[in-house]
Amino acid sequence: MSMPFFTLLFIALFSNPIQTTSVEGVWITQDDETGKKKSEVVLYLEDGKLYGKIVRLLLPEDQGKTCTECKGENKNKPIEGLVIVKDLIQEGENWEEGTIMDPKSGKVYDCYLNLQDPNTLKVRGYLGFSLLGRTQIWKRK
Repeated sequence: MSMPFFTLLFIALFSNPIQTTSVEGVWITQDDETGKKKSEVVLYLEDGKLYGKIVRLLLPEDQGKTCTECKGENKNKPIEGLVIVKDLIQEGENWEEGTIMDPKSGKVYDCYLNLQDPNTLKVRGYLGFSLLGRTQIWKRK
């Protein structure tokens, strides 16, 4: 084999950096108890941190609902448009050290998330210890 072949092979193998799939985009949330698709959440970066906003409620019975259990500025605001994921920072493959809010209860939980594959996101909300919480699987739209 000739030297140009090895040069081309070397360039092909090592010149393209490995790309990790971004968590940014629209995700379909599912109820961790019923498995029903509940909402569409857009995850986006702002100032190096990850945020998530509910852009659409999918269940007819949830249409037009407000966050009656929310505290502070979100009290009685429409659930569609609420920023429920806040201040996550990337640590390797995970996004962590932020919070997620449950609009049904108004409670805010510590949160981390990571991609299981390009179209599956594991979202963990917990209080204090990661062992004490619940996990949802979100699917990319």
